[in-house]
Amino acid sequence: MPERLKIAINTGGGDAPGLNAVIEAVVMSAQNRNWDVYGIRQGYQGLLNTEEIVRLTPEKVRGISSLGGTMLGTTNKGNPFKMAVENSSGEMEYRDISDKVVKNFNRLGFDCLVAVGGDGSLEIAYNFFKKGIPVIGVPKTIDNDLGGTVITFGFDTAVSIATEAIDRLHSTAKSHDRVMVVEVMGRHAGWIALNSGISGGASVILIPEIPFDIDKVCAHIMDNELKGQRYAIVVVAEGASPAGGSIVHRGAGEAGRQDVLLGGIAATVAEMIRDKTGKDTRFLVLGHLQRGGSPTTFDRLLSLRFGAAAVRMIEQKQFGKMVALDPPNIKAVPLEDVIGSIKRVSLSSDTVQTARDLGISFGD
Repeated sequence: MPERLKIAINTGGGDAPGLNAVIEAVVMSAQNRNWDVYGIRQGYQGLLNTEEIVRLTPEKVRGISSLGGTMLGTTNKGNPFKMAVENSSGEMEYRDISDKVVKNFNRLGFDCLVAVGGDGSLEIAYNFFKKGIPVIGVPKTIDNDLGGTVITFGFDTAVSIATEAIDRLHSTAKSHDRVMVVEVMGRHAGWIALNSGISGGASVILIPEIPFDIDKVCAHIMDNELKGQRYAIVVVAEGASPAGGSIVHRGAGEAGRQDVLLGGIAATVAEMIRDKTGKDTRFLVLGHLQRGGSPTTFDRLLSLRFGAAAVRMIEQKQFGKMVALDPPNIKAVPLEDVIGSIKRVSLSSDTVQTARDLGISFGD
């Protein structure tokens, strides 16, 4: 009889449309091999508190691919290698409790961990692989800034939501001759802003890869007004910044998170445009709307393909690797080649050139 494996799966980092589809694909593909799958709730918390581990059967996951979010829950804090804990003095300090995770993983008899997440979550998974846990990574981020794969699931849905919002803003902006500044997600890379901005007919797109000059942004808006376009849509990624300036953020985040909380660039840009042009200018932050709801057909299919491919990689014992899209196929890439390799927008890409040909300004 073939070996009956016991697989664990978790979802970490920010939620994204398609997570449930990955879970369904892993469970159904494993079932066809007579394997068992267990869900680890809230990232790695389930391996610290084993009461948070649930058996995943086909009856529990069948049909969830159309649902947004993740049935296992997720977290962007709680790194076992740097866990925030309160010491005897009441102060927060960071401790490495990863050995407890490894001990529980082995004690429970798991044969592999399928870790679904972005750069931070996959770095944690790779560190556990180096400590002896067989790991398969599945790339997830709506920002599409993870290296090693042409695209990550969740991105297409986020772009579709942002594009629809921009489409709706055209009529209200045109009615009042307004400038509407729309902030979308994109901490390190401007993929969402670029794709939704072009698709939605924006006048200006501001991305982290191109520091912008607000005077050039305003000059472009006023030049368009002389040509008869009395309103403008400006799409700005949350990580965009002015030349010589810094990104706008709201604070240092919660305990257990090392990154700052971005947000506020749309308000800053809108205020500068209003002051320099005198035009009625409003701003809108799409925020977590981009993460919610059902995945698009593309994201749903990609997630199912990733999940099924992860199970095939377990079968082939390709541990320490991540599934990746290399059209038209799915391939395995070493996690060590992916970690820390942020995929940014290439300024010489056809997509950027298309935007420039269409008369869209990047503020440069």
